[in-house]
Amino acid sequence: MLKVGDRLPAGNLQEFIEVEGDGCSLGPNTFDIEKLTAGKTVAIFALPGAFTPTCSAQHVPGYVAQADALKAAGVDEIWCVSVNDAFVMGAWGRDQKTAGKVRMMADGSAAFTQATGLTLDLVPRGMGLRSQRYSMLVKDGVVKTLNIEAPGKFEVSDAGTLLKQAQAL
Repeated sequence: MLKVGDRLPAGNLQEFIEVEGDGCSLGPNTFDIEKLTAGKTVAIFALPGAFTPTCSAQHVPGYVAQADALKAAGVDEIWCVSVNDAFVMGAWGRDQKTAGKVRMMADGSAAFTQATGLTLDLVPRGMGLRSQRYSMLVKDGVVKTLNIEAPGKFEVSDAGTLLKQAQAL
C-alpha cells in the first residue's frame, strides 16, 4: 500500500478536455503521472465514484471551494481521481463546476488505484472495484502526506485537512 515517502506509481490517468489547447485535443486525453507531477506540488483526492452522494455533496465541492486557498499554500494543481471513465469524469466536472480549479482525472480500469493498493471492493453493491476515499499531497511525484478514510467515513480526506497540511509544508 502507498505510504508517505513513496513515489506515485508509474502509469496514466485520463482527463476529458472541454477546450482544445496546450497540445490537448477535445475529449479524453491521456496523461503520464510521472511527467504531470514533475516539479509540482499536487493535491490529490480520490473517492469511490462520480455522482455518488458524499462525493458530490461534500468531497468535490470542498476542494472547489478551497482551490484558491490551496493554491495560495503552494499547491500547483488539484486532482480528483476516481475509477470512472473520462466521459463520466468530464460530465461530473461540468456538474460540479470544477473548471480551472480541480482536474477530474479518470482511472477507468483502476490501474492507478490498484498500483497504490488503495482499492475498495464494491462488487457486492454492484459498483465493482473502486478507490478508497483518501487525500494526499505529492511533491515532485513523492507522497508527502496521506489521509486514508476508514470505511464509510469522511473525516480526514476533506479539503480543510489537506489545506492545513499544505500550509505546514
